[in-house]
Amino acid sequence: MKRLIAFLILFVPGVLAVYGIKIMRDMLFGILQTPYPALWLQFLSGFVLCVGGIGFISGFILHRDRKKNKVQNRFR
Repeated sequence: MKRLIAFLILFVPGVLAVYGIKIMRDMLFGILQTPYPALWLQFLSGFVLCVGGIGFISGFILHRDRKKNKVQNRFR
């Protein structure tokens, strides 16, 4: 059960990061998605989603490894 909950906790930010990459890619090709009024705003929100999702996943993994003492001394 713990693994399922951990998977769900990591799944949602992962999906948001993938969506952020998708809307940034769409901006590069000039495709404007419906909720965004301008291409630059679409890119900015995609960048925030991508960095936030990847940051959450990496922080989760770092926290888990710190609890198990599997990190280098500079990360403790």
